Amino acid sequence: MSAAQEARRRLAQRRTRKLAIRYAVASLLTVLFLFPIYWLFMISFKTPEEIFSSPPVWYPASIQFDNFAVLFRDGDAVTVWNSLFVAGVSTVLAMFLGTLCAYSLARFRTGGDNLAVWIISQRMIPPIAIVFPLFLLYVWLGWVDTYHGLIMLYTAFNLPYVIWMMRGYIEDVPSELEESALVDGCTRWQVLVRVIFPMVRTGLFATAVFTFVFAWNDFIFALVMTRSEVTTYPVQVTHYFGAQSNFWAKIAAMSVLGAAPVFVAVAFLQRYLVRGISMGAVKG
Repeated sequence: MSAAQEARRRLAQRRTRKLAIRYAVASLLTVLFLFPIYWLFMISFKTPEEIFSSPPVWYPASIQFDNFAVLFRDGDAVTVWNSLFVAGVSTVLAMFLGTLCAYSLARFRTGGDNLAVWIISQRMIPPIAIVFPLFLLYVWLGWVDTYHGLIMLYTAFNLPYVIWMMRGYIEDVPSELEESALVDGCTRWQVLVRVIFPMVRTGLFATAVFTFVFAWNDFIFALVMTRSEVTTYPVQVTHYFGAQSNFWAKIAAMSVLGAAPVFVAVAFLQRYLVRGISMGAVKG
């Protein structure tokens, strides 16, 4: 074997070892990050004896849904519906209003070049800094523990993010397409519906998913602004932690119910998420 062939063989071996190490590290990290999710799902299907067993039971002897049945029987599962309704409606409102505002900023330079930066800066305000003044306002308006009060709050809080993201997507659409549509007799509304929306569809879905997740996971606003009628599932989970003991079966079952809608949304919109996040990343 010549020296050149020996060098190529050693180089191939080094590359193989590096690739194997990378796969091993990636597999280890995947298991590390997925194990809490696996453990949460397993607890939700375990009996109380299996939950507190020592050594721990890694998987239940039989799949049973008693922990979920208790949530529906006690009426706790309605909090998942509250979260779904509030997050869904607020996402639709934020996407509609935010897209219109983003179109105005992108095409008409409304407010100049600095207005968009000021808008996104409002999203950086810590919720804890404004929740109590807002609570006093809601008490005066009578909006505490109401659907519309929480929907309005989530819509306002997510609008800066929607405006900033959609502005970037709309700016990537060539203005010549809109001009051609206007010449053909389309109105601005028709241009928005027939030209802009189809062109930024992936970005629209990606922004909507993240907006929904922001509202779905909110805790501080829901904790302060709700009492019993509109309690969301993140607040409900905290009710299972007590001074003397914790209801781990309910905690796990409620967490699985709360995580299911997000998993389903991401699974169905995965291709839009990947394309939407990468839109505008590479420009020629």
